[in-house]
Amino acid sequence: MYYTDESILPENMAPLIITAAPFGPAWLPGDADIPVTWDEQVQAAVDCYNAGATMLHVHVRDPKTGHGSVDFDQFNYFIGRLKQAVPKMILQVGGSISFAPKTDEAKAKWLDYDTRHMLTELNPSPEFVTVAVGTTQWDIVSMMSPEDVVGTHLEDPKVREKWMGMVVDATPSFYLEHLKRLRQHEILPYFVPGHIHQLELIERLIRAGVYMGPLNMAVAGYGGGTLGRNPYHWMEFLRQTPQGAVATFWSSMRGLISLSAMALVLGQHIRLGNEDNIWGANRKRATTVQQIEGCVRLAREFGRKVATAEEARKICKVGVWYDSVEETLQDLGLPPNPTKYNPGFLLWKTDGKKRASAVASDSHPIEYGGGAVAEAAE
Repeated sequence: MYYTDESILPENMAPLIITAAPFGPAWLPGDADIPVTWDEQVQAAVDCYNAGATMLHVHVRDPKTGHGSVDFDQFNYFIGRLKQAVPKMILQVGGSISFAPKTDEAKAKWLDYDTRHMLTELNPSPEFVTVAVGTTQWDIVSMMSPEDVVGTHLEDPKVREKWMGMVVDATPSFYLEHLKRLRQHEILPYFVPGHIHQLELIERLIRAGVYMGPLNMAVAGYGGGTLGRNPYHWMEFLRQTPQGAVATFWSSMRGLISLSAMALVLGQHIRLGNEDNIWGANRKRATTVQQIEGCVRLAREFGRKVATAEEARKICKVGVWYDSVEETLQDLGLPPNPTKYNPGFLLWKTDGKKRASAVASDSHPIEYGGGAVAEAAE
């Protein structure tokens, strides 16, 4: 992204989109403020919306077991209820479905491709489904300290070991087909790159015409194969993010608090909730709603407007698709694909003539504008 002198002034930033992730698929009931019954799950969405969140990251729990559901009838039922309870909220279904271990012997893993493809057929349809591009180790416990997991089932080292080997399986045979099916069902992908090379993969998909639409994406930093907490890495990722993309910072535990503050002042967007973090800055437990309320207060102090649901839909270009590679690249602020007559680099036109440098009062030559000054002197 490109920043001008005025870019870091809050009045020049897009309104802040807050994504709520209150369903915490990594946790068990009792670990955090986990809703279990249908009414509790719906109410969690309502509470997040009322607190200021305009996008909802959706996972589904089976009320009978308290575990993450893989029953697509339950997905359809829950999304239908959400559409009634929070009709203006943007629904973003988590493409991982249910990756938490279900037994003492099981490991954390994402489900097979065929099962994940079924998300494209949800009815009613969500606005987004998250899409991983590029297989990655995704060890979410690598940046968690003993203090982070106190009072949860992750205190057990054997449980943490089950998470250490989790891999997000997303080869081309998955994401090429998944993107095609999402387009057929008019559900926008919400890309979740965990490092810069996955962002490169996404750009290649756009340049090849595999995906033609607005670029909504996470910047995912959970360590263990994804971005960690080094701010230089986040800034480099952001530097290479297309100007027209809508980027939201995702991370874990109290590190998310610092990274959310970075996102706020850099004009980016924020995800909060017990899926990522269960703590406040005071090192005491914080519910998803409390995290959202704290973010709204911080935005108010900084002077950045929090997006309404209508504004969030406009910023994310919900429902928008493109019909050509050129239209997609132009919308995202990316240079055109190289051709014989257009090498793909945008350069200022010059006549090739050497100009005399202007001389300032302190006798140091000023190169910029020298030609214009010299011509004016003539």
